[in-house]
Amino acid sequence: MIPFGDFLYFGVLLYLAVPVVLCGVFGVAPRRFILAATLLMVVVQYGLVTEGGLPASARSVARVAGFVVLQFVVARAFVQLRRSGKRPPVFYAAVLLGLAPLALEKFASGSRGVVAFLGISYATFRALDVTFAIQDGLVKELSLGEYVAYLVFFPSISAGPIDRFRRFRKDYFASRSRAEFLIDLDAAVERIFRGMLYAFVLAPLIEHYWVSRASSATGPVATVAYMYGYSFHLFFDFAGYSAFAIGTGYVLGVRMPENFDRPFWATNIADFWNRWHITLSTWLRDHVYARFVMSAAKGKWFADARVAGYLGSWLAFSAMGVWHGLESRYIVYGLYHATLMVGYLMLSQRRGPGRRPLPPMLARLVTFHCVCFGFLIFSGRLF
Repeated sequence: MIPFGDFLYFGVLLYLAVPVVLCGVFGVAPRRFILAATLLMVVVQYGLVTEGGLPASARSVARVAGFVVLQFVVARAFVQLRRSGKRPPVFYAAVLLGLAPLALEKFASGSRGVVAFLGISYATFRALDVTFAIQDGLVKELSLGEYVAYLVFFPSISAGPIDRFRRFRKDYFASRSRAEFLIDLDAAVERIFRGMLYAFVLAPLIEHYWVSRASSATGPVATVAYMYGYSFHLFFDFAGYSAFAIGTGYVLGVRMPENFDRPFWATNIADFWNRWHITLSTWLRDHVYARFVMSAAKGKWFADARVAGYLGSWLAFSAMGVWHGLESRYIVYGLYHATLMVGYLMLSQRRGPGRRPLPPMLARLVTFHCVCFGFLIFSGRLF
């Protein structure tokens, strides 16, 4: 069973609809139901997955459970040590331990069947968000229930969005009136129907009539056709999944952030990453780029402060490429966007009073082509 990937999954979700609606109509706080539904759906989602044609229910669920236990133990230990004043060494240890399962999955091929599960990359970034919040003194208490519900929240565990712990915590502990439930339900219906249009209508049509035909042909014209078709297919498929996840979250009272905002309408590469896979790009901006730049400023690592921004961009986008995988296409994709971002920053900073930016429509056109070429790299057709 693929989460939001077939109608069987939506049929299972219908069984959760009745108690959710009853809770919403009578103004019952959804907290306990969020945790119960998440635990149930994790078992369903991973219990019906197969590997090599063989049932893998016990192993898949056990991997998720082991991941959760490890991350919670690390987070709770870090909370206690943080209170005692322990600083950088403990923080670095917590980050490394949090990254360990993902690192094993990425770098140790023999351990894939031991630690890997669908969505481990997204779950790892959520776990690290808690670690960073503890380090910054923003999280000082941590209970098992809220942590488990956040870490493996079933609508977003497989492919995001990457929610933030403090934002999730507010929804988790909030009460919800009947009027608020109806507003959330309206937002959920809108997103779920948008997801249906994107993932089950537009994406399959583009795949069948455009991508598959271009992929079977050779030559530069076919490659260019494939590039644009793949770009649109990737958007509608991914944005459709995100709409399903966000809509399901709204039903449960968890208002996850949007993941897409008309990305092909961006006027530059920085604007694109404010519109595409927003929760990933903002996570990397806050936890990789900003922390590197702040550390460089405090330590006075560079005489020119702009150098820290350039290197921070390279670091963030390189991490993004590795996060997707260690295949050449992902590494090159990350480096490609790092180059685009640094180039854009350099041009923006050197633009004098006599130089005018490109007209908006021309800027959108240039950005669109640059982005589509990046997706061609991502697709692997060039490798």
